[in-house]
Amino acid sequence: MIILHHARIHTLNPDQPVVSALAIAQGRIVCAGSDDEVLAGAPAGAQTFHMEGKTILPGLADAHIHFSYYALSLSKIYLETPSRSACLRLVSEHARNLAPGEWLLGYGWESAAWEEGPGNADILEQAAPGVPVFLTSRSLHSGWANRTALRLAGITAQTPDPPGGLIGRDSSGEPDGFLYEKAKRLIDGMLPQPSQKTLQNAMLRAQTSLWQMGITTIHDFDKNDSFIALQEMELRGELKLRVIKSILFSELDHAVGVGLRSGFGSHRLRMGSVKLFADGALGPRTAAMLEPFEDAHGESGMLLLDADAIFDYGRKAVSNGLSIAVHALGDRANHETLNAFARLRAFEQEQGLPPYRHRLEHGELLIPADRPRIGKMGIIASLQPMQMPSDRALIQLATGKREKFAFPLWDILQNRAILALGSDAPVESPNPFWGIHAAVTRSRQGDPDPAGVWMAEQRISLQAALEGYTTGPAFAGWMENQLGKLAPGYLADLIVLDQDIFDIPPQEIYRLQPSAVMFDGKWVWQR
Repeated sequence: MIILHHARIHTLNPDQPVVSALAIAQGRIVCAGSDDEVLAGAPAGAQTFHMEGKTILPGLADAHIHFSYYALSLSKIYLETPSRSACLRLVSEHARNLAPGEWLLGYGWESAAWEEGPGNADILEQAAPGVPVFLTSRSLHSGWANRTALRLAGITAQTPDPPGGLIGRDSSGEPDGFLYEKAKRLIDGMLPQPSQKTLQNAMLRAQTSLWQMGITTIHDFDKNDSFIALQEMELRGELKLRVIKSILFSELDHAVGVGLRSGFGSHRLRMGSVKLFADGALGPRTAAMLEPFEDAHGESGMLLLDADAIFDYGRKAVSNGLSIAVHALGDRANHETLNAFARLRAFEQEQGLPPYRHRLEHGELLIPADRPRIGKMGIIASLQPMQMPSDRALIQLATGKREKFAFPLWDILQNRAILALGSDAPVESPNPFWGIHAAVTRSRQGDPDPAGVWMAEQRISLQAALEGYTTGPAFAGWMENQLGKLAPGYLADLIVLDQDIFDIPPQEIYRLQPSAVMFDGKWVWQR
C-alpha cells in the first residue's frame, strides 16, 4: 500500500472535495481523508510519502488528440512562424541536410499570420530546389507542396479534384501547391510511411512528453496504424496512458463486422466513437459557414456531410452499439450536426436503444440558438479552449462581426452540457494548463491587460475547466465510475503540483507544471 499524506488534494469528488491524504493499493484508491484517518488505517509496511503541503489533482485528460500525428510531429520541422520568409528559411536550412530523394516534411504553418501571403509551389521550390517538400498546415486540413512534390505525385492541371477535396489552382489552372481536405491524400500516398516499430518508439517518447504536462488519459482520433501500435504497446506493458480510441467512419463497416462496441476494452485501451467530418477548418477556409467568409470572395467553406448523411451514419452506428463523434467547426456544420443528433436521439428512442454518448468535436462557431441544444440532447461538447487565443485573429479576419459566435463555453454549460476538453494536438500543444488558462481567462498567455480578454462573458470557472479535463473526459470514455476523481475505488492516476491551482492568479495558470505523476498507483515521472 502507498500512503500520500500532508497534501492538499482536490479530489473532484463533490462528496469529499478536499482531503489531505490518500491510501492506494493495487492501482486504486482505497481511502481518502485526513492524515490521521488514512495513516491510522495503514497496514505495517505501507510506503508513505510526506507531500510537504503540495497540491494533488486527478491525472488530466486530453479529450481530443491525434496521438500518432503528435508523436511523429516531435521529429518534424515545426513551422508556426511569424512570416512566410521565416518559414522558408527553416525549409532551406533543413533541406541542406537531407539525403538525395528524401522528403522534407513539416507542419504548423498558418498563412493567415503572414503579411506576405501564402506563397505557392514555385516559392517553396526555390527554398528547396529538387527536394520534395510537403508541409501540413496547423489545422491539419491543408498542405503546401513544392513543384518537385507535385510532379512526383502526378498532380497536374488535368488532375480532377478528389471527392471531398480541392486542389488549389492559379489563374491558368495549374496546381498552385495547396491541397485542401481529402486532396492531401494525393501527396500522403507518396510519403514514406513509418514502420510500426518507428511509430511505437515515437509514441513512447510522446507518452513521456504528455506525463510532463500532467496528462494520464487521452482520447485518440488517429487512424488504424495508431490503433495497432497502441495494442502492441499494451500487450508489452508499455502503454501507461488511458486511451479511448476512436475510429474513422471509413472503418464503420469493419467495426460492425467484428462486433466492436463503444466502451469495450481494458482500463488502458478501449473503443471510442466513430469519427465523422461535417466540414474542414478555418485556416484554409473550408469550415462550413451559414454566411460567406469576410475575406474569401463569397466563399462559405465546404460542407462535407449534411444532416441527412450524418444521420445515416449515426443510425448504422447506434444500431450496432457505436456512438459517433462529429467534427464540426463552422456554424453551418454545427447546425447540420445538431439537426442530425436530434433525429438520432428520436431514432434511439423509437428503437428502444440507450442514448449513446455522441460527441460534437470542436464546435468552434455556434449560433446562439444552437448552444442550448447540446446539453438538452445530452451531447458531449468536445472542445479545445487553447485554440481561442491562437485562432482569435484568424476568426476575426474570417468572420468579422460573427466572432461573437466563437467558443461560447459559458453558454454551452448553462444547459448542463458535459465538457470534454482537449487540444487537437499537434494542432495545438497538448499542455492542459494552457487550455485551462484559456477557458478561465479567455486571454493570451502573459497578457495582463483586461482589454486582452476576448468575450469575457464566455469565461468559465476554474472548477468547470478542471472538470472538463477530468470528469468530463472520463464520462465521454465510459469510465466515469473509475476515472477523473480521487475517490475510493477509482484508479490511482494523479499529478503533484508545487502550487495550488486554486490559490494562484488565473493569469498564472499556464505556468503550472507537475513535479510528479502517478499512473495506476505507480510513479511514472518526476521532475
